[in-house]
Amino acid sequence: MPVIEHEVEIDAAPEAVFALISRVEDFALYTDSVEEVIPLGEDRYRWQVRALGMSMSFEVEVTECVPHERLAWRSVTGVRNQGSYRLSAVEGGTRITLSLEYSLKSRLMEKAVNKAATPLVRKLSEEIVGRVEARLRGEQGLP
Repeated sequence: MPVIEHEVEIDAAPEAVFALISRVEDFALYTDSVEEVIPLGEDRYRWQVRALGMSMSFEVEVTECVPHERLAWRSVTGVRNQGSYRLSAVEGGTRITLSLEYSLKSRLMEKAVNKAATPLVRKLSEEIVGRVEARLRGEQGLP
């Protein structure tokens, strides 16, 4: 399975960052590519996403939730994928590491998609983290 990773540091405590990213249903607030996240119960969610000009719907389940450290998921329907956000305290904030693995039925298709997916996931990750950080600054009364 191809793996895409993105790492960034932000000026906020891991507890504050985790409090936002663990609210999976709010991810539509953090990127324009996620149109809607619908809670289905039992740590399952239906995502409606628009990427590369296509609209996709899939279900995921949260497989691990370790407060202030890790949130992991895997797909239940749609494109087979799994991923995680790992948080670690660093001086002045939090290092956030996104790891995403996916698999397509065709190796040829997987190679072609990987060329587009890597920069797309990096862009989405930067957008999500940027909006999470902006929201945290607003909640903390920072500029």
